Amino acid sequence: MFPYIPNTAEDEKKILDYLGLEKVDDLFSDIPEDLRLKNRLNINEPLSEMEVSTKITHTANKNISTEDSICFLGAGAYDHFIPSIIHHITSRSEFYTAYTPYQPEISQGTLQAIFEYQTMICNLTGMDVSNASMYDGASATAEACNMALDNCKGNSIVISKTVHPEVRRVVKTYMRFKNVEVIEIDFKDGCTDMELLKSKVNKDTLGVVVQNPNFFGVVEDYSEVSKIAHDNKALFIMNVDPISLGILKTPKEYGADIAIGEGQVLGNPLSFGGPYLGFMAVTKKLMRKMPGRIVGQTEDAHGKRAFVLTLQAREQHIRREKATSNICSNQALNALTATIYLSTLGKSGIKEVANQCTKKAYYAYNKFISTGKFRPVWNKPFFREFVLETDMDVSILNKELIKYGITGGYALEKSYPLCKNQILFCVTEKRTKEEIDYFAKLIEGGELL
Repeated sequence: MFPYIPNTAEDEKKILDYLGLEKVDDLFSDIPEDLRLKNRLNINEPLSEMEVSTKITHTANKNISTEDSICFLGAGAYDHFIPSIIHHITSRSEFYTAYTPYQPEISQGTLQAIFEYQTMICNLTGMDVSNASMYDGASATAEACNMALDNCKGNSIVISKTVHPEVRRVVKTYMRFKNVEVIEIDFKDGCTDMELLKSKVNKDTLGVVVQNPNFFGVVEDYSEVSKIAHDNKALFIMNVDPISLGILKTPKEYGADIAIGEGQVLGNPLSFGGPYLGFMAVTKKLMRKMPGRIVGQTEDAHGKRAFVLTLQAREQHIRREKATSNICSNQALNALTATIYLSTLGKSGIKEVANQCTKKAYYAYNKFISTGKFRPVWNKPFFREFVLETDMDVSILNKELIKYGITGGYALEKSYPLCKNQILFCVTEKRTKEEIDYFAKLIEGGELL
């Protein structure tokens, strides 16, 4: 009946006889007749392997990747250089096919890789403890809010509108089913309105969530936020970009209780949207409330260094109502990618990438403004991304840029309706002076519109 299922007619008869049935359709007798599909599915006839390969290649070639165009688009996913060593190691079968290391005695390699990942995330953020990664930056932020709910008294989360719009939506979805109100704080001059934030944080606040650099690329000063949150017995949660931590103050230095973020930039390809990974690091006081799992270092019976899963507050290990999360697996391969990336670059390498992003972004910022077609929106320090205003229609501009091999910036109006004709540009270390100058020349020459 289904040629892709390797059961012979004899196998099928044996199964039906065992079940006391006459035909396969009898398996679905509980489904009303009028709900059953009577005809074939509306899909193509079977193809050979060669035909399938040709068809998929043809379809894939319709996509435009960062290998085909000069990318000035960021807004949460970034075109950073990925060292070739990453693919060579992550494609090894022992890593590529490994699942959750339930049996530590035969999973030492996987456990050590995760332990090293946790160590590096702690070094980057300055926090005390990291878990074994999360699904992505958005759900990591929502899980941080869940931690605030478990640790504090109150019924609201205060979050800045300079936090990525999609992250805010995920937080709202999580909190909705916890009956927790999400209070959004507007921005002023590209930064969180601190006076407004201060007025909204009170004894009912569970946590205060901010992002640095924020969605607009602006580097904000959050020195006050720790005191505002802690004076009201709330947790201070920072969503941070790990590359920026090569040159910016760490969440620990700002007094954060929880640091989370998107780890795609740590050697993971864009891949048209995933899979990515989220990271989470907390103070020692909060480590027993972290979702997921932690890998710990110990000694075996012979006194040799060994690794184990520890503090597994998941529903598989303890009573369901006491579980801190329903995370059933982690992004171990993506976390391994981040580990290799951080190991390859080292402390000085991360700093160099961050510096190059900054210098090139500022060069592009000034170059684009000099064309006369863009205007600055805010006079604030930024990292890797910046917002400019134009009289051109951003959506039309981006469509035209594709014809010239350029992926343009993000139209802010999509997420912030009042930011009409404003565009968020991204410049990573991969962008060259020639590429930036090429873009500026196209704009200045008027060939596009």
